[in-house]
Amino acid sequence: MERISRERKLRVEELYAAHAQSAVRLAYLLVGNRELAQDIAQEAFLRAFGRFADIRKPSSFPHYLRATIVNLARKHFKRRGPERLYVQRLRSNQVQSAVLPNVEQREVVIQALRKVPERQRAALVLHYYEDLSEYQVADLLGVSQQAARSLVARGRKTLREQLGGMRP
Repeated sequence: MERISRERKLRVEELYAAHAQSAVRLAYLLVGNRELAQDIAQEAFLRAFGRFADIRKPSSFPHYLRATIVNLARKHFKRRGPERLYVQRLRSNQVQSAVLPNVEQREVVIQALRKVPERQRAALVLHYYEDLSEYQVADLLGVSQQAARSLVARGRKTLREQLGGMRP
């Protein structure tokens, strides 16, 4: 019994080392807040490791982890709806009133991405950042493939509008 738990512990450590950084990045792109992204990634790992014994194919772990991150981000926004609207209004007012000299294109794109509605942002991040197919995006978001395609297209349009025609 001792040997099995050591092997499992080593496997968990390997999975964490291999996926922790990309998990935090995915969560950050979905929620736009580094501390919250770290919390979501940690929660996703706890849930994934809690079910690790139930995972039949260890190769499916990245998919399970991504799906858990997307679901946790969704739940966060669902619970924080009114608060999120208030914060978005504040951010919007700050960005409009402040002129940011010498801002890197990356930061401009991240700011614009934060203004894209949550479902569209999730579809964009999964499709372009995670390089997932429309089928995989649909599966993770729990929508049809056509709906995923539509979310990506609308997200691109919204992001383009936020960037004022600048290509990300």
